[in-house]
Amino acid sequence: MKATNEELNAELDKIVLGLEEAYRKLVIFKRQKNSPLIVVIDGKITELDPFEAPDTTKYKRGKDC
Repeated sequence: MKATNEELNAELDKIVLGLEEAYRKLVIFKRQKNSPLIVVIDGKITELDPFEAPDTTKYKRGKDC
């Protein structure tokens, strides 16, 4: 059975919420361990102080992302 656009959007919303929660937990963990976050900024791999990282993030969906 083929999923409708509404069903796919609902599933994507759940995935995005899961990614946002995973990020939140990662920042908490890195702060507890005083361990840097490894991120890519402008195509360059960078260590980021976990205390300088935002507590949460919002993931974008769509064609423009």
